[in-house]
Amino acid sequence: MKIFLTGLIVLAGITASAQTQQDSTRRLNEVTIRPYFSNQSLIRSTGSIGLIDSTILDRQLGNSFVSALNTVAGVRMEERSPGSYRLSIRGSLLRSPFGIRNIKIYLDDFPLTDAGGNSYLNALDVASASQIQILKGPQSSIYGANSGGVVLIQPQGSNAITNNNSIALKLEGGSFGSFHQNAVLQHQAEKYSLNITQAYQRSDGYRDHSGMERKYFQALQKWDYTKTASLKALLFYSDLHYNTPGGLTAEQYLQNPSSSRPAAGQTKSAIDQNAGIYSKTIYGGISNNWIINSHFKHVISVFSSYTDFKNPFITNYEKRKEFTLGLRSYLEYARSSSDVDWKFNIGLESMKTGTDFDNYDNNFGQPGAVQASDKLNANSNFAFAHLGIDISQKLLIELSASANLYGYNYRSIAPIAIPKKTNKFDVQFMPRIALSYLLDDQFSLRSSVSKGYSPPSLSEVRASNNVINIDLQPEYGWNYETGVRYEGLNKRLFVDVTGFYYNLKNAIVRRTVLINEKEADYFINAGGTKQWGLESSLAFWIIRTNGNNFIRGLQLRNSYTLSHFKFDKYIDKTKDFSGNNLTGVPKVTVINSTDVRLPKGFYLFLQHNYTSSIPLNDANTVYAKKYHLVQAKVGKKNLRIGKTLFEVYAGADNLLNEKYSLGNDLNALGGRYFNAAATRNFYGGLTICL
Repeated sequence: MKIFLTGLIVLAGITASAQTQQDSTRRLNEVTIRPYFSNQSLIRSTGSIGLIDSTILDRQLGNSFVSALNTVAGVRMEERSPGSYRLSIRGSLLRSPFGIRNIKIYLDDFPLTDAGGNSYLNALDVASASQIQILKGPQSSIYGANSGGVVLIQPQGSNAITNNNSIALKLEGGSFGSFHQNAVLQHQAEKYSLNITQAYQRSDGYRDHSGMERKYFQALQKWDYTKTASLKALLFYSDLHYNTPGGLTAEQYLQNPSSSRPAAGQTKSAIDQNAGIYSKTIYGGISNNWIINSHFKHVISVFSSYTDFKNPFITNYEKRKEFTLGLRSYLEYARSSSDVDWKFNIGLESMKTGTDFDNYDNNFGQPGAVQASDKLNANSNFAFAHLGIDISQKLLIELSASANLYGYNYRSIAPIAIPKKTNKFDVQFMPRIALSYLLDDQFSLRSSVSKGYSPPSLSEVRASNNVINIDLQPEYGWNYETGVRYEGLNKRLFVDVTGFYYNLKNAIVRRTVLINEKEADYFINAGGTKQWGLESSLAFWIIRTNGNNFIRGLQLRNSYTLSHFKFDKYIDKTKDFSGNNLTGVPKVTVINSTDVRLPKGFYLFLQHNYTSSIPLNDANTVYAKKYHLVQAKVGKKNLRIGKTLFEVYAGADNLLNEKYSLGNDLNALGGRYFNAAATRNFYGGLTICL
């Protein structure tokens, strides 16, 4: 574990990051999380978990999840243009030319990731979330197929206060025509709560042809209809459109980074083809929680979603209609004694997603002649069991496993009709063994071994080359990790360090090809990867929160990520990439932030992000340059006019005016790797609370 010991030395010389407290006044040891069915204190958790609470979300840019999620060690989120998300946890973006794959996302009790493997995170508005937990590393044992990790999003209204009724309105505007508005209505009675969140966002974008617009509505209801049972209902609707300016070559990027992809030969430009995404999603779920008696509890959730997706691309016009229906349920048995508490959970998750793929010629943003038409149905089913044993509030042991059954059927309609066929993968057994030991009230040790598994998504089986690739196999691998957590100096200091090794087999990677002088994607299985990593985070209250001093609170945070990720025995046709750095992964990222609380509700927030160079192709012949990002935010809370509270704030991003690409097109055909991010920009806003 040389890399692990090296990281401990590095940690001694750096300061601090936020794995963070529930709010600005709670002590770190009061932070509770719920990663594996039961509430746990963060210091005792057996896994590596990043926590983003409402305080962190409030300090970051309010028009995107990117800056908030990137504060977590081991997490990299990208946005090629406003609204175009990509997300990676401890791994590769090679599977995701756009969108999010090999990561499972849940919104409250309900899977946001469909059976086809796609997660429409960009359908959500930032205002819809109150807290985000990120479980790093494979979690297939109880969350089903994933090889990267799991994201658990708590929606607004999840932690409502009894008998609290409020209305909040937030308005924010900034550079490049950005505007974001959201309103939150909270009603809380003794047995019933309702939260309604509405949001609207638009932006012209920094680059040509990079505008976006999203309309969003979300409702969360809870009803305690008996003393032992409660019902929860979640509904959201999202109408999202964003233009896709396309990747630039190095020469184009240097000459005019704000330009969109120009025409070349017979290929039209992004503007000519009106390239973009039009996505409308409606999602609903109902969950019932029944405490049967002092030992047994049963939870059942049913959910469904429908997405109407259109993508006029430079070389074609794709339409997709996706319908998902699913169920998740588990039974819990708990028993306690003077020395041992234990809980046993057994359950299942089953869902089906049907997708109609239709591709047409793109005639200047309008669908033309049919290129291909296919219907695919994905079936994702897994049963899981989880045993947690807590001995003397010192030793926590977790044993969990799942049996995953995944398959899909397909039928081609055009250009050649092919009868329905089925492709099923072998049942996969996914275990996880983990433990943590509390040496004393300040120091804990933890270790875990888990297996990850991720079958190809429908968008990889049937990529933009319009060929159904039945030979594409799931990726899988074993993850080993160990870590320490420490809190000291009278609860003012919190340190979390993790070292891990992940050996991924059959890694799914993207390729591009020219077909009739038109570029298209397809996916293959590479030999695998060897991923050694170190992650550390630390939060230090230099001046604890108080009500008397000029500085009412001063906290420093830091996260550090070291990724020594290499291809292992990877040969593509005649090219041997074995031993090369994993494409799309920076070796080092460091995030530092300072949060200063001042009298009369004033505050100041500063953050610095260092990201090292990034390999952009498997051959490692092209790299994106390293960059430093600095952002700042100042504001004043607790302004009052009558009974109405106000907050005003202003901020700036990319203060150093760095030229960098946030969302590179990996292994891009023709060297079009670069999607320039915005230059120095400013914003300001107002929040009104009734």
